[in-house]
Amino acid sequence: MPDISLRSATPADAAGVLDIYRPFVESTSVSFERVVPSDREMAERIAAASEEWAWLVADVDGRIVGYAYAGRHRFREAYRYSVETSVYVAPDLRRSGVARALYTELFERLRSRAYASAYAGITVPNDASVGFHKSFGFEAIGVFPRVGRKFGTWHDVLWMYRPIGQQ
Repeated sequence: MPDISLRSATPADAAGVLDIYRPFVESTSVSFERVVPSDREMAERIAAASEEWAWLVADVDGRIVGYAYAGRHRFREAYRYSVETSVYVAPDLRRSGVARALYTELFERLRSRAYASAYAGITVPNDASVGFHKSFGFEAIGVFPRVGRKFGTWHDVLWMYRPIGQQ
C-alpha cells in the first residue's frame, strides 16, 4: 500500500476530487449525474458535507488519489441519524487499500458525531463495489429496479446498509 495521508477535505480540493470523479460521470453509470459539476459546485458540496457530516481525501505525494464522504440520507427530520456514503479512488490505486483507509476514518468520524446508520446505493452490476461494501460490514437490503436512466439504458440500484454506532 502506498504511503497515504488522510485528511478532511476543503473546498480547495475540488479540482483534485473532480479529476477522480469526472470519468465516472462522463463514461459510467456508477454516478447518475449526467453533467460534470464545476469546480465551484464541487467546492460547495465539499464545504456543505464537511460542516454537517464528513468529507475526506486521501493524498499520496501531494496528489488526491481518493475521497469518501457522507451526506444526508433523506430530508425529513427523523432521518437525521442516517447518512449515505460514497467512496471513489483513482484508477491506478484501486484495490490498494485507499478505499478501506478512507471508509475506516469516515466511519470513525461519523460514529463520533452520533450517526447510527449508513446506506450506500450502488448501480448494479458492480461486483467490485458490492464486494467492497460487504467486506466493510454492509448488507444488501433491496434493489430499486429501473430507478435511473443514463446512456439510453435503465439501471437498477442495490441499496446496502451498515450500522455505525450504538443502536
